[in-house]
Amino acid sequence: MSRRRQIYEGKAKVLFEGPEPGTLVQYFKDDATAFNNKKKGTITGKGVLNNRISEFIMLRLGEIGVPTHFVRRLNMREQLVREVEIVPIEVVVRNVAAGSISQRLGIAEGTPLPRSIVEYFYKNDDLGDPMVSEEHITAFGWATPPELDEIMSLSLRINDFLCGLFLGIGIKLIDFKLEFGRLYDEHDQMRIVLADEISPDNCRLWDAQTLEKMDKDRFRRGLGGEAEAYQEVARRLGILPESGPNDIKGPEAMQ
Repeated sequence: MSRRRQIYEGKAKVLFEGPEPGTLVQYFKDDATAFNNKKKGTITGKGVLNNRISEFIMLRLGEIGVPTHFVRRLNMREQLVREVEIVPIEVVVRNVAAGSISQRLGIAEGTPLPRSIVEYFYKNDDLGDPMVSEEHITAFGWATPPELDEIMSLSLRINDFLCGLFLGIGIKLIDFKLEFGRLYDEHDQMRIVLADEISPDNCRLWDAQTLEKMDKDRFRRGLGGEAEAYQEVARRLGILPESGPNDIKGPEAMQ
């Protein structure tokens, strides 16, 4: 890692210069944050698990024709990804009321929504990632109307696929966050692709029978059991053996 030039460091990942032009190395950290970085901690081994889970999901999405920035996993903590121009919008797809929508609209957590709802948030930590409308996005030039149409279409396709994928292993997909980027080819042609990651860090996942939380909400709410939750998601996806990994120290939240 020390021999590579660091491009960017976020809350959960570090991006380094890739081995060839147009690529980056995405390194998954063990850092855990919540409430816009107000709560911080470390979950030992989280980066390893999220790297594997995100790889699995990105590959499955690629198989159904969803374009992503993912190229391949390099090792336990790193992925090779295509360099993209990130659209400064976080897309949240909600299937069941939880988190901020419950607080904003007074809907009891766990209430199924009439249909899947897509919300947009402006990526700006200093402002607390405020919720914005399509009007804001297009007026301020964060994305064009055609780009936003493509983002909406891809988000709903991803949601449909992931709902089925998780339900098949006894998990309800409550909501999740997506990020997208502009990928340019050698002819300067651009297309919108899925970027960042998909893991228990940015998905709300509940056990379909017990409704037990299996995601970062366990850290946010001080519930404990992050190790069991993250590893159980990986186990059900078939990434980890039944007995658990031998080369990963299970995640433990440390304040």
